[in-house]
Amino acid sequence: MVIKKVELETVCGYTSTLPENTKPEIAFAGKSNVGKSSLINALMNRKSLARTSSQPGKTQTINFYNINDEMYLTDLPGYGFARVSQSEKEKWGKMIENYLNTSSQLRAVFLLIDIRHDPSANDKMMYEWMVYQGFEPIIIATKLDKIKRSQVQKQLKAVKQGLNVKPGTIVIPFSAQTKQGREEIWDLMDQIVEYEE
Repeated sequence: MVIKKVELETVCGYTSTLPENTKPEIAFAGKSNVGKSSLINALMNRKSLARTSSQPGKTQTINFYNINDEMYLTDLPGYGFARVSQSEKEKWGKMIENYLNTSSQLRAVFLLIDIRHDPSANDKMMYEWMVYQGFEPIIIATKLDKIKRSQVQKQLKAVKQGLNVKPGTIVIPFSAQTKQGREEIWDLMDQIVEYEE
């Protein structure tokens, strides 16, 4: 897709009503600091469309990015951030759950996992919950540039095993630095959106 226009159109907090969009939505979920904002910036070829931070837990809202008036990328709050109170975590959890359960336009969910580490308990819970809700999450293994090329297959295997992914699950290694994986992600998103038309 040639990106002619991108804008952050809607920001939803705990009390906001979700927008009734008429275009397909693709959501990005992942734990705090896994690189969601970096991924969105890389996909959009923008430096600072989504705010990145070295401090986890920066995205505390659901952000809807309108792309070419054709689709929305939805950036969900990061989960599993330690320095947030339990009640805050529960609010975020409810917000994510509410969105994934009620959005009529949601077509696919990408789940981001840090390729350097085995999936956390929160990652597993999120994956299982998504599958239980009827989604087939596409896994993006982020921070690819942080490991040696010789480790990639081993780490991808650890991600798949750690999540106990369903057979046929798509797993894409991705680096925001080198943009490796960007085209694959766009190809998938194009297919998902074109499938609509």
